[in-house]
Amino acid sequence: MLKKTMQDALNAQMNAEIYSAYLYVSMSAYFESLNLKGFASWMRVQAQEEMMHAMKFYDYILERGGRVMMAAIDAPPTDWDSPLAVFTNTYEHEQKVTALIHTLVDLAVKEKDHATSNFLQWFVGEQVEEESSADAIVQQMKLAGEAPHALFMLDKEYGQRIFQPPTSSKE
Repeated sequence: MLKKTMQDALNAQMNAEIYSAYLYVSMSAYFESLNLKGFASWMRVQAQEEMMHAMKFYDYILERGGRVMMAAIDAPPTDWDSPLAVFTNTYEHEQKVTALIHTLVDLAVKEKDHATSNFLQWFVGEQVEEESSADAIVQQMKLAGEAPHALFMLDKEYGQRIFQPPTSSKE
């Protein structure tokens, strides 16, 4: 059984993951408005991953005998100055999520909740990947600079990304 403090923190993280999905759908819509369909697709895949993360928290809370509590989700931004600004925002957002996960791990250790600490290790590793992926795109876009052909090449490349759900609910 989860302690209330841990249950509340896990619910907060679940809702933060849903916000992340909402943010990435908004970014996808922004890219669609610029006819950058590859970047739009990349963001849709990112939104799907974030919803999968939210559902991992949802399932874990229930598995531990806790109660899932949904919260209001703030509206995300809808406009950015440039495609680079979108991915810079993505990288910064993933850094915030990493900090939230680390705070959860710290709480699990403080509460001596070893099962939750173990559960959260997947997210610790996932955030390394999330930050690295977003930062790589930011760096490539900076190298591309103002060259439209480079932007379109990146758009085409990142449009190849597809959502790959885990093979089991425990992944």
